[in-house]
Amino acid sequence: MEQAPQRYAVVTGANKGIGIEIVRQLASNGVKVVLTSRDEKRGLHALETLKDLSHLVLFHHLDVADPASVDSLANFIKSEFGKLHILINNAGIGGLVIKDNDLVPQVLFKSRCVSNEWAKGILGDAENLTEERVDEVLNEFLKDIKEGCLERKGWPKVLGAYIISKAAMNAYTRIVAKKYPTICINSVCPGYVKTDITANTGFLTAEEGAATVVKIALLSNASSGLFYSQNEVSSF
Repeated sequence: MEQAPQRYAVVTGANKGIGIEIVRQLASNGVKVVLTSRDEKRGLHALETLKDLSHLVLFHHLDVADPASVDSLANFIKSEFGKLHILINNAGIGGLVIKDNDLVPQVLFKSRCVSNEWAKGILGDAENLTEERVDEVLNEFLKDIKEGCLERKGWPKVLGAYIISKAAMNAYTRIVAKKYPTICINSVCPGYVKTDITANTGFLTAEEGAATVVKIALLSNASSGLFYSQNEVSSF
């Protein structure tokens, strides 16, 4: 029987939580995975916990906010593998510290939607979406933050930066999916997972959340430009 060709993947923000579980599950499916982390020490420690999969997992430093770091990883992938089959952009920060853990579910569930009608109209117009239009929304949001008029302008009252950044990312997914029709590019919400970013108040384990992401990443002939809420295709 002919052996299936080796697949290569990169997972960002993979030193803990959903990230490291995604790495574990991809490698368990025979994918060679580059575990990346902004903190090299934590990344190497994460790698140490995956000893049983050491033949399929390796570490490379990556700070997604640093272009030089991104270029370094790209050059590594090109020289080491020559190609990349799967990229999972998992890296992110919450941007807010909530001391009362009981407030976290309420904050996350009640503040998921873009409440500014102008921004919602732009980000929801799939046919006319461009990078420039997404930047326009983000720049307006930043301007209103500086001027202290978020509530008056109808932006989310709580976790505004988190919500707008997620909406912008989902919009950008649709843009790049249209720009690169031969590549499958989707957004995935793994559900309310118990990780540091939710102050460990989630309903799902990191393993369960990762399983959703891995399942979609491994789909053959999957559609592109979609938003998955756990395992189901959802509206943006």
